[in-house]
Amino acid sequence: RRPTVIRSGGLSLRVIDRGGRLALRVKDSAAPERLGFRGLDYFPVDSASRVRARLVPHVRPHSLKVTNILGQPEEYPSPGILSFRLNGRRFELIAAQQPGDSALFIIFRDSTSLTETYQAARFLSAPPPDRDGNTILDFNRAYNPPCAFTAFSTCPLPPPENVLATAIRAGEKRYAGALGYLPSSVAAADGAPSAGGSPGRAR
Repeated sequence: RRPTVIRSGGLSLRVIDRGGRLALRVKDSAAPERLGFRGLDYFPVDSASRVRARLVPHVRPHSLKVTNILGQPEEYPSPGILSFRLNGRRFELIAAQQPGDSALFIIFRDSTSLTETYQAARFLSAPPPDRDGNTILDFNRAYNPPCAFTAFSTCPLPPPENVLATAIRAGEKRYAGALGYLPSSVAAADGAPSAGGSPGRAR
């Protein structure tokens, strides 16, 4: 149902539930980060970054277990593993689905996170697979999660299997503002890519 929102001047407040823990979400239309927003930047559209993928269903019902940027556990229903070719190599990504959405939801990170894209992760949505299990992964539509712009967000981090050992120079780049909130403790625990690149999952 639609949440109750309390407003006072430029503030809005609503109650949210994160893993059974209640919190108060406060939005301030006069926040310096909002007033100083520097816009979004993207890589040039690259047709080679739009690839066909095949969803291999899990043998049994499966949940994708991840942690969010605060270190809290989260779970998403997972219909299977996406297999595709990119940059001349074969990769796999564990797909998830958000409640009430038939589209595939992918949380991933690649080696561009070292300098060009958001350090924690990027998100990607893909159409539901056809009856043969085929869908399209268009990395030109990869986008930053809310935690790229504010410290007051609980974005999920990618599982180790979705950290790809390749550079995907497509989609949204790292935000140009003085943000990019990724606590060093989370980065270390999550295994963020080092200068030598990430382990990834390739075949």
